[in-house]
Amino acid sequence: MDYNILLGGAAGQGVETMGHILAKTLKKLGFYVFLHRDYMSRIRGGHNFVQIRFSNQPIFAHADDLTVIIALNLETASLHYARLVEQSRIIAVEDGDKINTGYGSKIITLPIKQIVQKTGNRRVSGTAAVACALRLFNMPLAPLLEQLKDFFSEEVLLANKTAAEEGYTAAQPLFASNLPNPWENIFINGNEAIAMGALAAGCRFYAGYPMTPSTSIITYLSKKSRQATILVEQAEDEIAVINMALGASFAGLRAMVGSSGGGFSLMVEGVSLAGMTETPVVIVVSQRPGPATGFPTRTEQGELGFVIHSGHGEFPRMVIALRHPEDAFCQTVRAFNIAEKYQVPVFLLTDQYLADYTMTIKPFDFSSISIDRHFSYDAPIEQYLRYKLTESGISPRIIPGKIPGQLVYLDSDEHDEAGHITESAAVRKAMVDKRLKKGEALRSELVEPEYIGSENPEVLLIAWGSTYGPVKESVLLLNARSLPLGALIFGDIWPLPTKELVRLAQNARKIVNLEQNATGQLAALVRQQAMITCHHSLLKYDGRQWSKDEIVDRIMKEVW
Repeated sequence: MDYNILLGGAAGQGVETMGHILAKTLKKLGFYVFLHRDYMSRIRGGHNFVQIRFSNQPIFAHADDLTVIIALNLETASLHYARLVEQSRIIAVEDGDKINTGYGSKIITLPIKQIVQKTGNRRVSGTAAVACALRLFNMPLAPLLEQLKDFFSEEVLLANKTAAEEGYTAAQPLFASNLPNPWENIFINGNEAIAMGALAAGCRFYAGYPMTPSTSIITYLSKKSRQATILVEQAEDEIAVINMALGASFAGLRAMVGSSGGGFSLMVEGVSLAGMTETPVVIVVSQRPGPATGFPTRTEQGELGFVIHSGHGEFPRMVIALRHPEDAFCQTVRAFNIAEKYQVPVFLLTDQYLADYTMTIKPFDFSSISIDRHFSYDAPIEQYLRYKLTESGISPRIIPGKIPGQLVYLDSDEHDEAGHITESAAVRKAMVDKRLKKGEALRSELVEPEYIGSENPEVLLIAWGSTYGPVKESVLLLNARSLPLGALIFGDIWPLPTKELVRLAQNARKIVNLEQNATGQLAALVRQQAMITCHHSLLKYDGRQWSKDEIVDRIMKEVW
C-alpha cells in the first residue's frame, strides 16, 4: 500500500499544524511517512499545502498522484483535483455547496457549522477533516487524540477532540490499510538533522541571521542551547556571522554558521579569511532560487559553482552535498572532523526541499561518532610556529593561552611560519604551496557517490544532493520494468571523487545528468574534473522539487 494525502489552504488556516499532526499520527501507527511542504512567502492568504505520503514499505520522496485532498478552502480542490487517482476523495471543510460542482461522488462535505456550534470554536475544522481522513483509511482515532495533546493547550484541546470525534463519524472506511507493526523511528527534517549532527560533533558556537530556508537550524539550536551548552548567536548580518565563528574557532571552539545564497554572499570575504588564517569552520549553505531574493520559499541547486569557487585567492576547501536526513546528520559530524584535521572551511550544501521535508528514519547511532580535535598542546613546544612548513601542509594548532609563554599570531596578510606579515616572494610561494598541499591530502578523505541500479547500466544518471530520494525511487521503478538503468548520487562533490564515475561510464550507452538548476553545474564539473561529457541533461528550475513520477516520465520520453 502507498497512499498520498494533500492538505491545503491559505496561510493562517493551520495547514502546517494539521499536516504535522496527521503525519505524526501515521508515524505513531507504524507507517513510513514522508511529508513535503509547499508554501508561499507570505503570512496570510495565498495557497499553501503539505503532502503526506505513507506506506508500510520504506519511501524516500513525495509522489504526484493523490488519494485524498483535504481542502481547507475552495482553491485547494480546484488546483489539485487533476492529480487524484481513480478511487479518491476530497474532504471539503467550507462552502460545501460551491465545492460540490463538478466533483460528483468524490466530495465529502463536513458539517462544519454544526461542529463549530458544538465546540464553540471556529478554528477546529482542520482537526475534523484530519479525523475524517483517518476514518477513510479505517484507522483508529485514539492516536490522533493523543497527538492533539502535544499541539494544543488545555483551553482549546477539548474543542479539538470534540471536532475530531465529529469528523470521524462523517465518513465510512474506503481504502484498505492494514496497520503495520510499529517500529522504532524518528520523524525529522534535514535542518533538524544538521543541527543534531552539529551537537553530536561537539559544536559549541553557532551564528546565523534568519534567512529561509536555513532559519530552522538556528531555531533548533537556540532551543537546545542551555541543555547542550552551545552558544547560539543571531548576529546583525552575515558578515558578522562568519567573523564571529572564525573568532570562536581561533579560541578553540568548534564553530558552524548557516545561511542561504544571498546571506552567504556576504560571508565570502570571511571565507577567504578562513583560507588565509587556516581556521577551521563549517558553513551550511541552504540553496533557494536566485538571483537576488528569487523564490525565497522554493528549492533549487543553483549554487554549486558559487560555493566551490567562493572567496578570493586560491586555498583548499571541501564541499559536501547532503542527500537525506540521515546523511545530513552523519556528514555534519564528519565535516567538523575534516575541518579541524585540515584546518580548512568545510561546506555543507543543502536546499529548501531537504531543509523542510520530514520523514521517518531509524534513530541516529550516536555510539559510532568519533571526535578528534587535532590540537597540539599536549606536547611541549619550544618555539611555536602557527604556520610551520610541513610535508602534509598541516601546521600544529594550539589554543591561545593554553601553553604559557607561547603566542598565536594570525593576520589576513601573507605571513611567515610564525604568523608575522611578510613581503617575501619566496615565503609567499612556500605558503601558497603549503596551503594547497592540504587540498591534495583532502582527496584521501573522499567518499565515492552512492550507486543505485543495474549492475551494468546502459543509461547512467548522475545527480547530487537532495535529488537522492526521487532519483532512487525512479531508478528502482524503471529497474522493475527490466530497464538497465543506474544512478550515481554524489555527496562529496569538491574535490570530486571520480573512481566510480569513470568505471561505470566506460560501458554506459548514455550518461545523463539530472539536476535542479538551469545550467547543469554538476555536468560542467564532471567534464572539467573527469573529462567525461554527459549526453543529455534533465534539468528542472521552476522552484519545485523533482518527483519520482516526473523523473520516470522524462527518462522514458527524452532518454530511453
